[in-house]
Amino acid sequence: MSKACSPVVIRFGRLGDTVMLQPVLRKLYLRYGSPCRLLALGGWPRILYSAQPEVGGFIPLKGQYGPLWMHPQRWSAVLALRHMRAAPFYICEPELRTRTKIRPMLALAGIPASHCVFIEDLPVQPDEHWVDWLLRFGDATPAAFRTSARAPAPIPLAAPRLHASPAERAERDTWLQARGWTGQPLVLLQPTNKRTMRWNGLRRAEDDDKAWPMDRWIELARVIRQRLPQARILFCAAPAEQAYLSRLLRRADAGPAGFGAAALSLGCLKALMEIAHSMVSVDTGPAHMAAAFGCPLVVMFGARSPSRWAPRSACGSPVAVVGGRPFVQRVDEVDAAQVAAAWCRIAHCPVVEAPADARRQRAS
Repeated sequence: MSKACSPVVIRFGRLGDTVMLQPVLRKLYLRYGSPCRLLALGGWPRILYSAQPEVGGFIPLKGQYGPLWMHPQRWSAVLALRHMRAAPFYICEPELRTRTKIRPMLALAGIPASHCVFIEDLPVQPDEHWVDWLLRFGDATPAAFRTSARAPAPIPLAAPRLHASPAERAERDTWLQARGWTGQPLVLLQPTNKRTMRWNGLRRAEDDDKAWPMDRWIELARVIRQRLPQARILFCAAPAEQAYLSRLLRRADAGPAGFGAAALSLGCLKALMEIAHSMVSVDTGPAHMAAAFGCPLVVMFGARSPSRWAPRSACGSPVAVVGGRPFVQRVDEVDAAQVAAAWCRIAHCPVVEAPADARRQRAS
């Protein structure tokens, strides 16, 4: 099959959404015999898929908002799509963004309707996980390719699987050596999410239903340190979230020894997840990354449904979900003892018993 048939996949999601694309990208790669080309938002897709054979090219796009004529990069994306108009197009976006953002770009690029399929035309099933929905969508074939595309290929595991590149591993090893952490068990704590920061600083905790109080993160770090004394505990965040880490470090000034905080590049974080002992995270993109690297994971949910959004591991590594609908509406409704007990189970450490009042609260 010619290079012109390399499928083009469009997804205007965030980091976690882009991680969950991996199984369908792999499926399309096997179907069409050529790596996919990915049109996605932000700089992370190129880093996220740096070592993935199922992705062979990227069409970068910084943002989706505002009139098309005001954004030269969106015009560049349109021109790139125009050169790919002989390919099959898989649009993995909800109806609203498809109608207002993607269909106008496809029309300007001259993409024939017979070359496109849209996930909005495939109704999601009750409690269906997003990855399962994407994989069903991968069985669809644009009309123009129904005689030439291979039959849908089964995927052994409906879960993302990611790899780090040699350069990312080298960056990780240098980072660990500089801190004297080489060869030590590493536990990652991911307290931030896409809502943590605003343009003018930290968002108020009450305005973020995914936020877990800093004091509980510090309490959790103490428990992990007690149960796994040799571990190095690292609070992670993106470079743009450095202000949160600074405040956390001030709060934990008299907190547990043997822990640190770092605003990491995405490539270094990937490679750390590849070797980490375990991770605890709020519901956010790095949690999906950790599961995709086979890192044992505890993830806290607020108002979203874990049945649709919980991270999945293709390696069979444990993923423990705490909270989520219908049990809680906000992550700060989850107590530290619940999270510590979940971590002890995935880490095969003695389980921390919750105080009696916390047990009564959960029972109610």
